[in-house]
Amino acid sequence: MSEENRQPETPEYDVLVIGGGPAGTAAALRAAGLGARTALVEARRTGGTCVNTGCVPTRVLAKTARLVREVRQAGDYGLAVTEQPVDWTRTVARVRATIERVQEAKAEPEKLAAAGVDLVLEGRARFTGPHEVELEGSGRRLRARSVVVAVGGRSRRLPIPGAELAVLPEQVLDLPAVPRRLAVIGAGNTGAQLVTVFDALGSEVTLLEVAPRILAQTDEDVSAAVHRAFVEQGVRVRTGLAGVSSLERDGDGVRLTWTDGEHDGGEERSEVFDAVLMSTGWPASLDGLGLEAAGVEHTGRGIPVDEHLRTNVEHVYAVGDANQESMLVQAAHREAEDAAVNAVLGPRRSRRHELLPAGGFTDPDYADVGLTEAQARERDPGCVVALVPFAQMERPVIDDRTRGFLKLVADSRREQLLGAHAVGESAVEVVQAVTTAMAAGVDVATLARVEYAYPTYSAVIGAAARHLLSSAPTSYEHADQGATG
Repeated sequence: MSEENRQPETPEYDVLVIGGGPAGTAAALRAAGLGARTALVEARRTGGTCVNTGCVPTRVLAKTARLVREVRQAGDYGLAVTEQPVDWTRTVARVRATIERVQEAKAEPEKLAAAGVDLVLEGRARFTGPHEVELEGSGRRLRARSVVVAVGGRSRRLPIPGAELAVLPEQVLDLPAVPRRLAVIGAGNTGAQLVTVFDALGSEVTLLEVAPRILAQTDEDVSAAVHRAFVEQGVRVRTGLAGVSSLERDGDGVRLTWTDGEHDGGEERSEVFDAVLMSTGWPASLDGLGLEAAGVEHTGRGIPVDEHLRTNVEHVYAVGDANQESMLVQAAHREAEDAAVNAVLGPRRSRRHELLPAGGFTDPDYADVGLTEAQARERDPGCVVALVPFAQMERPVIDDRTRGFLKLVADSRREQLLGAHAVGESAVEVVQAVTTAMAAGVDVATLARVEYAYPTYSAVIGAAARHLLSSAPTSYEHADQGATG
């Protein structure tokens, strides 16, 4: 064994976890549960991006936007409600208070302590060797037989002049007020959700995307439906851009320059906005980690891993955003537990993400699981698709939330579901219910026979399953006619 890879003779820990987000906490608890001496190193506080600057605050802002929309709709139900301007200061205070409430509810430091995990809050960890890290804050060094890297990710700025003038998603709460004119660069999940938020709060929003369509990773019908909804709500959507060129100060605002794609004439455009939000990628947060000292190979975006979540150094694992396989909390949690088992007991668990539901709290909401229709047709050209518009279901009509649909994709034998895609009220919850059925191996005929509570949004699952068995495929363009909610 080479000097570089030799294990320490007296390691302080069996497993050292770097990063205290959802993945790191899950890995530490699982390792400790298996009897391993475990430490978790976190620079500031547990919860990671999701709780402190990402999912939780974004969801609170989405709730705020929803309340604004419901106030505007209240008159339709006979309620005399006067719309009030949004008090941004109080909104931000609510978001920050909610973060603290979630921290208290999760009680992760207490859970870690109860499990026997040493929680080390002494700044970022930096590898000084294959089995050793140094703590940024104290300079103390910790050694372990195995290391799980769960450092999460960070927002990426475009490499263009003036990029520092843009607001990153985690900096939204630092805005002094709701921008009158806002440009959002990047139409992925985070960008789309913040478009919905600021559109509802009163901003004139322009959404810019270099890909041919927004939400490019979703099913094409989902992407088209959300795009259409944004436009109808007054959002300017520009897709297929040739590129964004620069940002520069212009009085109290920011001048943004971009070039349209060929389908829009390829012209250079320049406009001034009160704020520019940049949501253009999420590479792993590897700066200062010292991976070279451990011999761990990495790219500019993340750390490659094998099927057991091991890096090229067999005792070092990378999970969640660190390996860039899937930047979702639910995936990170599963990977972290598997990596912890492998770190303690040897490589026995392989990572699998066949069923990974995901979605966004936009207006309307959207969600996906499994194969898109295009992916399914590549695998099974005879696959069957059924789409049921929300406008045909009682509960969406009652709530005046008729915009949207559920789309199910099944194999050519109409037996097994290959994917589910939804747009509309409770879309994420509906797709989650379908995910559970898919994970349990429920076939289409059984799903069609399930008795759904009435009137509910989930009843659309049974309707779509029955369509799969009895009707020809339908398309969103035809099915959505007349949907207004």
